[in-house]
Amino acid sequence: MGKNKYFSTKSVFGQLISLIDDSMIKKAVKKHDSNRYVKHFKCQDHLFSMIFCTLEKCNSLREVSGGMVGLSDKKETVRINHLPKKSTLADANKGRKVEFFEEIYNNLLKKYSFVFSDSRIEIALGKKVKIVDSTTISLFKDILKCVGRKASDGKSKGGIKSHSVINADEKVPNLVWFTPATTHDHQFLEKLKCDEHTVYVFDKGYNDYKAFGHFSEQNTGFVTRIKDNAKHQIIQQNEIPENIHSGVLSDEIIEVEVNKGSVKTKLKLRKIKYYDREHKRSFDFISNLFEFRADTIAALYKIRWQIELLFKQIKQNFPLKYFLGDNENAIKIQIYCVLIVNLLLGVVKKSLKRQWSFSNLVSFCRIHLFNYIHLTKFFENPENNWKLDRERDGQLGLFDDYLATG
Repeated sequence: MGKNKYFSTKSVFGQLISLIDDSMIKKAVKKHDSNRYVKHFKCQDHLFSMIFCTLEKCNSLREVSGGMVGLSDKKETVRINHLPKKSTLADANKGRKVEFFEEIYNNLLKKYSFVFSDSRIEIALGKKVKIVDSTTISLFKDILKCVGRKASDGKSKGGIKSHSVINADEKVPNLVWFTPATTHDHQFLEKLKCDEHTVYVFDKGYNDYKAFGHFSEQNTGFVTRIKDNAKHQIIQQNEIPENIHSGVLSDEIIEVEVNKGSVKTKLKLRKIKYYDREHKRSFDFISNLFEFRADTIAALYKIRWQIELLFKQIKQNFPLKYFLGDNENAIKIQIYCVLIVNLLLGVVKKSLKRQWSFSNLVSFCRIHLFNYIHLTKFFENPENNWKLDRERDGQLGLFDDYLATG
């Protein structure tokens, strides 16, 4: 392989972590005072060790510690000053502040938001569209004091639920909140910032009329599905114009009852019945967007599937089946490091002119993690450059001449 085209002074691992500035780490350390009482294994070492763990899909502390021994002569290029022992990493995961990792993730998101941002949706609607959803990570221990469903072996199956918000035009989480798996989704709505330039889209698991009333008072839009047993009163039937998508079956103004302590009030909402030809079923949406077209509201809910694809991408490429600790702190740190790696690889993918599937990109980086291959140069045209290198070095394969002439 010709070094003039592919060689880099940094390994693939070094190139990925170079996306995280030293200044960013120092600011996060200072803000949360997360290096206090630490002599050797400081935050930067901890962060990069957990990124290594994520990229290599390590399933235990032993794998992380043993795998990183190979970096002993490469500390400068990978910016690691102290390689972790099993006990050192376990103590760090248990005791170090989660807020440090959260700060790193949020600052990376701010720094590279221009890479992910696609303003077409905001321009078309005049509002930002944010998607809300949660995913449950099952654990066979009573972590976070939660008791989930019973496993097949009869043991209590605990779990942690990760609630996320993504901008529809960015496709990476910009707000993450952890709760026990038994916590109801609608409690997360209290965490959302309300403003007149935002529309939130979420599934019916988040139904909460009190929150919907708060959204309406703050002029914040929302779109969701109405529950099958929801009580409401139809007060107006809107006509469906000819230019509206034929999938819109009805457009109604409804009233629902909101309990605010001992006081009951009425909340006016919009209910739209839509037939989806792809899934061959109808959906009932509710919203407070009275000025939007009925088919636009249905299309907004369809955008919600982007966050489902994000969860699928993370779970397929960075399986959260094995945790390096059985305590709340260690689990949260590991999840944040997965989000950080997902973001870093997303930046690499977006910077390439050639289209690569995310899973292929992850696989390549995992295989060549400590090889000195220039990431972007290789990804742009690997097959053609590989063939040219072999021709120059006189290493044509058995069928290469045949393929060239045939």
